[in-house]
Amino acid sequence: MASENPFKSILKTLEKPGGGEFGKYYSLTALNDPRIDKLPYSIKILLESAIRNCDEFQVKSKDVEKIIDWENSAPKLVEIPFKPARVLLQDFTGVPAVVDLACMRDAMNRLGGDSNKINPLVPVDLVIDHSVQVDVAKSENAVQKNMEFEFQRNNERFGFLKWGSNAFHNMLVVPPGSGIVHQVNLEYLGRVVFNTDGMLYPDSVVGTDSHTTMIDGLGVAGWGVGGIEAEATMLGQPMSMVLPGVVGFKLLGKLREGVTATDLVLTVTQMLRKHGVVGKFVEFYGQGMSELSLADRATIANMSPEYGATMGFFPVDHVTLQYLKLTGRSDDTIATIESYLRANKMFVDYSEPQVERVYSSYLVLNLEDVEPCISGPKRPHDRVPLKEMKADWQGCLDSRVGFKGFAVPKESQKKVAEFTFHGTPAQLRHGDVVIAAITSCTNTSNPSVMLGAALVAKKACELGLEVKPWIKTSLAPGSGVVTKYLLKSDLQKYLNQLGFHIVGYGCTTCIGNSGDLDEAVASAITENDIVAAAVLSGNRNFEGRVHPLTRANYLGSPPLVVAYALAGTVDIDFETEPIGLGKDGKKIFFRDIWPSNEEVANAVQSSVLPDMFRATYEAITKGNPMWNQLSVPSGTLYAWDPKSTYIHEPPYFADMSMSPPGPHGVKNAYCLLNFGDSITTDHISPAGSIHRDSPAARYLLERGVDRRDFNSYGSRRGNDEVMARGTFANIRIVNKLLKGEVGPKTIHIPTGEKLSVFDAAMKYKSEGHDTIILAGAEYGSGSSRDWAAKGPMLLGVKAVIAKSFERIHRSNLVGMGVIPLCFKAGEDADTLGLTGHEQVSIDLPSSVNEIRPGQDVTVVTDNGKSFTCTLRFDTEVELAYFDHGGILQYVIRNLINAKH
Repeated sequence: MASENPFKSILKTLEKPGGGEFGKYYSLTALNDPRIDKLPYSIKILLESAIRNCDEFQVKSKDVEKIIDWENSAPKLVEIPFKPARVLLQDFTGVPAVVDLACMRDAMNRLGGDSNKINPLVPVDLVIDHSVQVDVAKSENAVQKNMEFEFQRNNERFGFLKWGSNAFHNMLVVPPGSGIVHQVNLEYLGRVVFNTDGMLYPDSVVGTDSHTTMIDGLGVAGWGVGGIEAEATMLGQPMSMVLPGVVGFKLLGKLREGVTATDLVLTVTQMLRKHGVVGKFVEFYGQGMSELSLADRATIANMSPEYGATMGFFPVDHVTLQYLKLTGRSDDTIATIESYLRANKMFVDYSEPQVERVYSSYLVLNLEDVEPCISGPKRPHDRVPLKEMKADWQGCLDSRVGFKGFAVPKESQKKVAEFTFHGTPAQLRHGDVVIAAITSCTNTSNPSVMLGAALVAKKACELGLEVKPWIKTSLAPGSGVVTKYLLKSDLQKYLNQLGFHIVGYGCTTCIGNSGDLDEAVASAITENDIVAAAVLSGNRNFEGRVHPLTRANYLGSPPLVVAYALAGTVDIDFETEPIGLGKDGKKIFFRDIWPSNEEVANAVQSSVLPDMFRATYEAITKGNPMWNQLSVPSGTLYAWDPKSTYIHEPPYFADMSMSPPGPHGVKNAYCLLNFGDSITTDHISPAGSIHRDSPAARYLLERGVDRRDFNSYGSRRGNDEVMARGTFANIRIVNKLLKGEVGPKTIHIPTGEKLSVFDAAMKYKSEGHDTIILAGAEYGSGSSRDWAAKGPMLLGVKAVIAKSFERIHRSNLVGMGVIPLCFKAGEDADTLGLTGHEQVSIDLPSSVNEIRPGQDVTVVTDNGKSFTCTLRFDTEVELAYFDHGGILQYVIRNLINAKH
């Protein structure tokens, strides 16, 4: 049971310099423990939370001691509870989260509990980060058209979220069209320091998108979790986490002329990938920090999932305070933030002597060593210096199919596909760009690269360069502020001239919302087997994600996106080959259109103003006419509509009783899918378009939904019937059971039939057979997508045996009651001679008390093979979730049983 906080003696009052007080706070310095001074800043945030929430029940004194003794305890991978200050949900994950809360209320009712206990216990910020289709890209009023289109398609979802904002306490809903969730978080929602009823404490956040880490650039500790974990946090459960190691990343010097923040990010991403930072925090420090704007820091922090870290953290300093002022935070708020963080020794003042902190390991980068680069063609950490791009592209054509290869025969590499585009003769070659998108949360709110892109456009237009009309160009800023400063600088017109019209404020190309290519272009690619390219300023370029027809996808800075759109191909050496012909047939080179650092800095200085941020976010709080006109039902229990194809009551609690079901083993299970390495959550649960021949399409057609109204999987995440059918429906999936064939099919082992994955899973279920999945390394990498765990569970998958798991995805599998197992080092399905045609049994004790986190488990096949795996329940709390059949069931039973 909870008891009084044992640390109440260090609760101090923070006084204002001129009299009065800011509030009360738990003083870390009052503990008089010399170990605290050496702790990384990111670990101090975990420490403060543990002290403030210590009740000897959910958070114990021994947990506080583990964190204080971080230097010695972190290497032992000890478990600690963490209670973040708030939860951030975005639209796609917000809908299923609110669906689950509504479901839980119903379940509480059925089980005789008080359904009104199901309410967020910490502040929940839900941003309707609506996805923007770029089909109306080349028009001046694209934003309005897209907004009307989104409300027309998603009226039901938006209405459901508006109902949720009224039905649940402690939930702020930011209406559609306001910006990308991470940018709204940075510019508006991020508190840095909370003042709740006179109690001061650091802001910290978990969000249902892996790029929640963007907020780390503001000195707010935040990272992505699955929707399942987020819901538990909302309901007052502490997050169970392994106390992380912290990599100290020292920055020196300053960036050279012509080098962008994106070049720095791709360099940092590659360095950290090589160093190995999965499950760790990365904390940046050093004199080079003063050379990085807050937007640059946020860009680096945003890419944490791509380098594999839990966080890429930038402690609060003067640059942070300047940004808070720029974005319209009040002087009183900023004074409170600075005073509190200085009092608790959590503020970095580079004008004072620095105490050398202890880190688990160290990296150093001199910013002067960073050079222009892009990453691709299939992974964000495969960085290519710009000067080597032409040679690297040739290597990709030559190499066997893989992350850096397309295996195009020598005789086909110079192939020219002739086609007609709107009556004009046109040609396509391997490496030709067909999509050029300034998109995604990573770069589209960093003024230096956005204005840099606009300056490239200006120079190109003045020199007479044009973008080929069949290249699909688009600009989707992360925030409405971007539009204001592009207009103030008088540069937006040049982007428009090249086809980079603003299409809206939300996720676009990065998440697969590229829309269709022109039919003539699509036919030229497919009929001639052309390896077409997309260039985007995003953070994800996995194959099949950006667009089904672009096999080569490159990440680069917004100015480079414009440059490659003008060149029309990635098969170019920018140093020696012209980008194109300008006026009078003159050759124009890359150097002719690239702005100087001074030009960019001047544009930022004169065009980015605090009033722009204030005006943008005042408008958010008032909502927009379409949002304000949505009529929603009242009442705290949701009236489910059985005919709805967007919002459906999932079956998670259908047979739930008050007694936990206990752990389950697996008996004679068939392999549903047999995978290699790097299967992403996008392979498991795609967010993009619903393929016309898929089980999900069949389901929608049967319910009278027209093909043009299919929308995306992401937008239908509130309907488990669609999402179960969309599980493993990515058209680029490679399942070893199909012996080289690519696509979302599998073999039903007992009959040898080739079926869609959903149909095979339902056949196994109807026959009473369990299923498992075999996989390689990094299973579940990519976005923290809870449906990548919910979907397999609904398909009847009982266990996943992989070489390794992405952190959030493993946690999500646990939350849905699916057993994660790891092969022993040096072993995998191939080395053990597993074909996927075996039946597999996994023996687990029937009592959770007999299972230990990380214990060895024996797996036996029906053909006599036996091997040992590591059980990847990593904490005692995860075992409790497994005992209850899942995290949501655990929370409901605990709330009903709670006596306090």
